[in-house]
Amino acid sequence: MIDIRRWTIMMILCLTGGLIYLLPFMREIYYLPLQEALDLTNVEFGTLMTAFGITSMLTYGPGGWLADRYSPRLLITISMIFTGLGGLVFATFPSYTVALLIHAFWGITVTGTYWGAMIKATRAWGSEEEQGRAFGILEGGRGIVEAIATTAFLGLFAYLGSTRSGLSQIIIYYSISNITLGIAAWLVMDSRKVTSEQAIPPTASEIFEVLKRRDVWLIAIVIFTGYSAYWGSFYLTPYATDVMLMSVVVGGMIGAGKNWLRPFAAGAAGYVADKIGITKTVSFCFIILIASFSALGILPADAAMLPIVLTSMTIGFLGIFALRGIYFALISEVKIPIAVTGTAAGVLSVIGFTPDIFMPLIGGAFLDAMPGEEGYRYFFLFIAGICVIGWVATRLLLKRVKAAN
Repeated sequence: MIDIRRWTIMMILCLTGGLIYLLPFMREIYYLPLQEALDLTNVEFGTLMTAFGITSMLTYGPGGWLADRYSPRLLITISMIFTGLGGLVFATFPSYTVALLIHAFWGITVTGTYWGAMIKATRAWGSEEEQGRAFGILEGGRGIVEAIATTAFLGLFAYLGSTRSGLSQIIIYYSISNITLGIAAWLVMDSRKVTSEQAIPPTASEIFEVLKRRDVWLIAIVIFTGYSAYWGSFYLTPYATDVMLMSVVVGGMIGAGKNWLRPFAAGAAGYVADKIGITKTVSFCFIILIASFSALGILPADAAMLPIVLTSMTIGFLGIFALRGIYFALISEVKIPIAVTGTAAGVLSVIGFTPDIFMPLIGGAFLDAMPGEEGYRYFFLFIAGICVIGWVATRLLLKRVKAAN
């Protein structure tokens, strides 16, 4: 018999997790239109995400602490509503300073009050034998939501003439969607903790034990490098328009279309991870990413190479979404107690998601210093090098998992 409440929780996690990131990460699909609407250079545009990244880094730890003490219902509701309110202000295309403040504010609402709650709720949703599947379903579900939303809104943007005012309307629709889901989370989700184990806050000694574990720091490196690759994928849309000379709408279709790969990649990775091991699956994902970004950095960007370039992009997207779908499941494979899951997720996220701070600046610096194809080429090779570090960390982690078993 289907546990309706259990699947309702997962549905809310997928819906909110799929939509809450669309506002701060609009640049992924609307890079050039949004940059022009705000009248910013590549570096200034990248600095917006740096502001988001700094406040995110500062609130991952406190956010994990909150997740170990308060219900997902409360934290998710607060996050969605306030993220949407920030979006309504951003829709006016404010000054550079105000735009920076909004992105910094989003770092708090998307990270401090939402992220840890989502991770802990997902960990508790699945049994210890289903952690790969639980996180894979979450990432896949978020991918479906994001794919539907981005495709629909991109179509609406094209219908509105791809204008500045049209982009403002899209931001407003994103914002209203967030606020509506926040209200829905409050009405649908249970106010209690997801499991009775979560009702017991972690002790100081338990938190300290988490911080001492070497495998926790290896997982942090895995997330750090995998998330850097995810940031690298943001530049595939402007690459398509700037270098491959595709239209803004077609470039946006690549950004939106890739999200349709996300459910398949994350779901398949979760299933495979439960069969052969999470760490082994993560290792294979890094091999895929190294190959993909290396190819993009080497292949000439001319019309004759378009099919191969698009294939490399597709393979890279699959590897990224597969990796994102399961890397937090490593928490279970190294047997971190569920009572400190929020705290562990906070520690991992502080390190793992620091690319939010520097990757936009690095990407902008590459493109401003070497305009055109050359800048993208060196940037993609830089991402491939980071993925090599991730693969090495994964192999070291695999040795520790085998030794422990």
